[in-house]
Amino acid sequence: MTPTTMRDPGRDIAPYAALLLRVTLGIMFIAHLYWKFEILPGGLDRWRSGLAADGYPAFVPWYVISAEFAGAVLLIPGISTRWVCLYILPMMLGAAQFWLVRKGFYFTAAGAELPVIWSIMLVLQAMLGDGPYAVKIGGSSRSQPDLPDARVG
Repeated sequence: MTPTTMRDPGRDIAPYAALLLRVTLGIMFIAHLYWKFEILPGGLDRWRSGLAADGYPAFVPWYVISAEFAGAVLLIPGISTRWVCLYILPMMLGAAQFWLVRKGFYFTAAGAELPVIWSIMLVLQAMLGDGPYAVKIGGSSRSQPDLPDARVG
């Protein structure tokens, strides 16, 4: 086979990385909302009270809930994926700072490791865009901006 007729199987499946990441993030936000509303003893009121006791302003719980709902409802179908990830990112960075100060970095001590990974995943999703099978809203049918082709050769 000549180089022009060979297919790169990685290029065929690469767009699905954005889909997998998007759906995974959305499912994780559903899990966090479920924990706050159904599993946590005392539910949302206890969670909100905990943030207040830690000195967070009154708007923080509302922002966190709205960010988690945005992730749960909008990421899975791929609606405004980049903007949703950028909206959620400050919350996740705040969570990383919260746990870093209190428990350190490592996850084994309930530290900041997991929120840092979530933050990186949100940045990657914002960079990758919607991916395939995303719901298109508005006049644009493009899921990706015109970016230069970074492939070598």
